[in-house]
Amino acid sequence: MKSNNLFTTIQRASRPQIQSRLSPRQHTHSASSHTQGLPPLRLMPLGGSVTQGVGSSCSTGYRKPFLSLLQGHGFNAQMVGSRSSSASLPHHNHEGWRGFRIDEIERKARKSVESLRPNVFAVNAGSNDCLQAFDIENAGARIAALLEYLWRASPGSTVLLSTLLVSADREVDVRVVRVNSQFRALVERERAAGRRVVLVDMYGVDGPQVDCLVDGIHPDDAGYDRMARLWFGGVQQALREGFLNSPQDGV
Repeated sequence: MKSNNLFTTIQRASRPQIQSRLSPRQHTHSASSHTQGLPPLRLMPLGGSVTQGVGSSCSTGYRKPFLSLLQGHGFNAQMVGSRSSSASLPHHNHEGWRGFRIDEIERKARKSVESLRPNVFAVNAGSNDCLQAFDIENAGARIAALLEYLWRASPGSTVLLSTLLVSADREVDVRVVRVNSQFRALVERERAAGRRVVLVDMYGVDGPQVDCLVDGIHPDDAGYDRMARLWFGGVQQALREGFLNSPQDGV
């Protein structure tokens, strides 16, 4: 995501800080008592620059601590996508595209999803729509179209859809709140229809706060650790609800 020149900082109550690098068992509910029989995870991080990891010290953002949490709790997990932030870090591929809106992210997804066939998607998309004030009223419809494509291209997959992160720019944050409301309503409808989708609330008190943003938009390492914890909670919920299927063969 490309930052605006000026930010009007939103005043929020300070939140307790999460330690800067999560170990696999910190701040989580244990899922390790049933390590055998857990489905393998072929997980695609999908979104914009937050998915790419902009703002983090190691350029992997939430992906490294998220993968550590998964593997530390017995999951055979890998992250897939057409991009990689570091050749030295295995299984950290992704589909994170800086500055891209939801519709543009879908076009990128169409080039990789059918060949990679993830069984889990971690979707954080729409912040650039808010930054660009791009057709905010239809952001929910665009994310719905993206989810429909993901389910069609990778049948039986589960989508973890996150709400958008807080913005330090007041006008942008108003748009974020409007988009998040659309996302929440969408997830409620899709779950009522029996779809495999879990809402991961990155905007709430457990997500990155304004003081976790390095430029008013992108989290620092502590903020990305917060995201990792929430993504992991989404996987745990999907597991409890019986959403997780093994990846399809052919990759």
